[in-house]
Amino acid sequence: MTTVIETCRIPPSQGAAAELFLPLSFYDMTWLHFNHTRRLVFYNHPCSEAEFSNTIVPNLKHSLSLALKHYLPVAGNLLYPSDTDTDKPAFRYISGDSVPLTIAVSGLDYNELVANHAREADQFYDLLPRTPAMSEEENYKIIPPISLQVTHLPGRGICLGLSNHHSLGDDRSILGFIKAWAVINKSGNDEAFDSRNGESLPIFERLICKDSSRVDGIYWEAMKKRPLKPPATHPLPTNRVRASFILRHSDIIMLKNRILSAKPNIDRVSTFVVAAAYVWTALEKSLGPAENEDVVYYIAADGTGRPNALFDPPVPVNYFGNCLGSGRVRVKHRRLAAEDGFVAAAEAIVDEIKTKIYNGDEFLKSPENLLTEMPKYKGMRAMAMTGSPKFDYAEADFGWGEAEKVEVLSLDGGYSMSLSNSGDGDLVVGMSLTKEEMEAFASMFATGVKVK
Repeated sequence: MTTVIETCRIPPSQGAAAELFLPLSFYDMTWLHFNHTRRLVFYNHPCSEAEFSNTIVPNLKHSLSLALKHYLPVAGNLLYPSDTDTDKPAFRYISGDSVPLTIAVSGLDYNELVANHAREADQFYDLLPRTPAMSEEENYKIIPPISLQVTHLPGRGICLGLSNHHSLGDDRSILGFIKAWAVINKSGNDEAFDSRNGESLPIFERLICKDSSRVDGIYWEAMKKRPLKPPATHPLPTNRVRASFILRHSDIIMLKNRILSAKPNIDRVSTFVVAAAYVWTALEKSLGPAENEDVVYYIAADGTGRPNALFDPPVPVNYFGNCLGSGRVRVKHRRLAAEDGFVAAAEAIVDEIKTKIYNGDEFLKSPENLLTEMPKYKGMRAMAMTGSPKFDYAEADFGWGEAEKVEVLSLDGGYSMSLSNSGDGDLVVGMSLTKEEMEAFASMFATGVKVK
C-alpha cells in the first residue's frame, strides 16, 4: 500500500557550527531506555504527483536543512559510552552529520486515516519512518535520535511521520524544531524564523543547578545498570485499534460544573483536570477491577518558565532538551468505578497538581526521589497522557494550513491518552486499545457526556 520513493540524509545548511557536544542532563537520562516517541501529522493538501515530487519535496529538503542549522543536536547522534564507569552519554554533532528523511507515496485511504471511529492500528506504521540501526565506534554506541518521513496520499494530502528518541527533547522542544521547519518551509528561507524568534532561538546548554553534578551521577548509576537496547519503532502487530473522541466545549463546562457542585471548595478545576479525570474513570469502568486494587495516573508537567525548587531563575522556555516535572495520582479502582468516580478522580488530580506542580517550593524538588518512588507503583494499572493541547503539532503550518489530524502512535502500548485541540474550545482525545476494550470504553465515554 505504501511505496518508498527515496531515502536520503539532510545535513544542516552552510553556516552551521562545525561541532556541538552536549552531555545528557538527568532529565534526559530518564528516557534512555524508552522507545522512540512516534507521531503522524496529516495535512489536507491535495496535490498532483508532479507537484509533490518537483516542488513540495525539494522545498521540504531545503527548509529542513535550514532548520537544522539552528537545531544541531537534531542532526547529531546520541553517544552511549562503552565504558560506563568512565564516561557518560552525550549528544554530539560534527560536520557531516545529517537527519534521515524518507519520501513515500501511499494508497491508504486518507479519509479512514483521519477519521475518529476505531481503525486498525497497524496500518499507520506504513507512514512512520524506519529508525536507522544503532552502530558503534571505538568508545561509543551511536544512536540516531530522530528520523522523518513525508508521505503523499494522492488526491487528498500529505503525512509527516516523526520518530524521535525522547532523550533528545520533550514535546516543547521537538515541536519547536518542527515549527521552525514549518515556518522556514512556508516562507522559503530562515529569515522569517530568525526575525520571529529573535532572542527566543533554542538554548542548548545543559541545565545547571547546585545539585546538577550529584543528581546526574545518581541517575547515571541507575541507568547504566540496564543494558541499552536498540529502539523498536514498529511494534507490529499491535493487536489494537485507534479511535478519537471529542470532548465538546459544552461537555467540558458541564463536567466542571459537576465537580464544583459536588466539591464547592475545590479550586483550579482546569480543562486538563476535567479531561484527565473523565477519560481515566471511563477507562477504569470499562476495564473492570485491576489485579492490584490501586491504580495510578501519571502527570507530566512542563518545567520551563515557572518557579520551582531546583532552578533560580526558572528554566527558559526556549531551552532545548527535557525538563519535565511529574505527579502520581494513586486511587483505589473501586473509587473510580463508583457512581461519583469522576469527581473522586478530579479531586485527587487537583490535589496532586496543587501540592506538587503549582507549588514552586515542591515543583522539581529532589528529582532523584523519582528513582525510588517509581518502583512503588510497579504492578499497578497505570494511565498517562502523551502530549498536550499546549504543544499541538497541528499548529505546524508548512504552507498547507494547520494539520487536520495528529495521531500519536506511542499510545500503542499500555494505557495512555493523547489530547489535542479541535477548535472552538473542543478537545480531541486519542486512544489505542484492543477492539474489545475500545468498544467498552466508547460506550462508557458516551454515557458520561450524555448525562446533562
